[in-house]
Amino acid sequence: MYRQGDVLIAPVAEESVPAHFADVQGEPRDGRGRLVLALGEVTGHAHAVPSPGRLVREQGQFGPLLMHLPVGGRVVHEEHAAIELPRGWYRVIRQREYVPGAVRIVAD
Repeated sequence: MYRQGDVLIAPVAEESVPAHFADVQGEPRDGRGRLVLALGEVTGHAHAVPSPGRLVREQGQFGPLLMHLPVGGRVVHEEHAAIELPRGWYRVIRQREYVPGAVRIVAD
């Protein structure tokens, strides 16, 4: 597993990825051509992957993501050290917090 700030990245065995994900186009890249895993609402900084690959949004309240990196890649952020990832599939999980009456994604 890998962590960069409030983003957790966990390897997923390829045989565990639903077959229909092979045909899903995935989330669009940002204006700089990156896959954005999480965008800082206050700072505008992003946990992002500039490498080839795609993000597929899963169903769910917090929209967990599956990321496929066919040749590996790097997760970069303006305030954190880069993380090298080998090729494969990953589940991207945003840290959540409890506030009275609700659970929400952590904002940075």
